Amino acid sequence: MAMSGGNAIRGTRVGAGPMGESERGETAPRERIPYFCANGHETRPSFAAEAEIPEFWDCPRCGLPAGREQAAPPAAPRNEPYKTHLAYVKERRSDEDGAAILDEALARLRANREL
Repeated sequence: MAMSGGNAIRGTRVGAGPMGESERGETAPRERIPYFCANGHETRPSFAAEAEIPEFWDCPRCGLPAGREQAAPPAAPRNEPYKTHLAYVKERRSDEDGAAILDEALARLRANREL
């Protein structure tokens, strides 16, 4: 049996018929707002006309924050180095505090062992 060269539904999915405003309803009035990042990229996301326009937008190309002023884009955020739990503890307690706490804990353990 010979197959015909074309298939009427090839490359389509369920519900992928021609869609117009009659099926989806009226589209809200929109406006494109330009945003500029520190790497010089420009992006123009579309917002509904009555929507509140955000001050910053993430650049889709590099991920840096983008602002509305091309001459003064927001600076890249400063990445803090990863700190271990011990580093945070050392910020809160001095070595003397740590030694005192250790001595207290050891004294409690020794007292419990004698019981």
